[in-house]
Amino acid sequence: MIYLILAIFCSVSVSLLLKILRKQQLDIHQTILLGYPIALCLTLFLLKPDFATLPNTTPLSVFLMLALGVLLPSVFVILGKAIETSGVILTDACQRLSLILPIIASVVIFGETIGGQKTLGIILAFLALIAILWRKNKTATRQNSSTFIWLIGTWLGYGLIDIMFKQVAKQGGSFPVTLSVSFALAFVLLLIYLIVKKISWQKSALVAGLLLGVLNFFNIFAYIKAHQALSDSPSIVFTGMNVGVIAVASVAGFLMFHEKLSKLNFVGIGLAILSILVLFVKF
Repeated sequence: MIYLILAIFCSVSVSLLLKILRKQQLDIHQTILLGYPIALCLTLFLLKPDFATLPNTTPLSVFLMLALGVLLPSVFVILGKAIETSGVILTDACQRLSLILPIIASVVIFGETIGGQKTLGIILAFLALIAILWRKNKTATRQNSSTFIWLIGTWLGYGLIDIMFKQVAKQGGSFPVTLSVSFALAFVLLLIYLIVKKISWQKSALVAGLLLGVLNFFNIFAYIKAHQALSDSPSIVFTGMNVGVIAVASVAGFLMFHEKLSKLNFVGIGLAILSILVLFVKF
């Protein structure tokens, strides 16, 4: 469970950092850009990937490298578009409720048998997510086909990334090679995107990428290790991660940014804690 706690801590820290940067009106895409080479360097120095195995890479591993290399930067761009057109609340809900995709994958792809206690924990988790994410939206948001596409893209992108990281975890000791190639490709693609957009470079946004890269690396590393530690129960990792992140992030937002939480939101946080207990403690 220690790996899952570390992954949740790093993921929430990433969200808080990006929130602070947005408040300072800095371009988070530039921060994300510099974060990839930092994460790559940490992978090289700490995990020491054996690139001699690349010639023997399986088609599935090649697919994961390319898919993650494309999805990791793309999902941030899609997320930004969704926030711009639909607002933070709807976008955050789509991001977290993408949990349904890896839960389905746990059974269909990874062959997990979900018993009564796990089912109860997952149901409590979804109730917790709905309660925590519920907000009284006083301003109407103009909905059209393009806003719907960005929201679906956010939901689908985060769900697919979760599933792919589970596949990466199944590679055992060779997963550092996949991470290295994915980080390198993500950096190149996002750099091309920013150059094409002709953005104005911001020194502060780039410097923040140093911290983001460290947090992102340990987030992904711990998440993969959690899947390896609980290899027979991917649904527990998927659920624990998503519910843990949104619950901790909500508390952090309340304490650090004085964000308002309703009674229903606090009930949701309580349900989140209960769902994690049900998932991790055998009765």
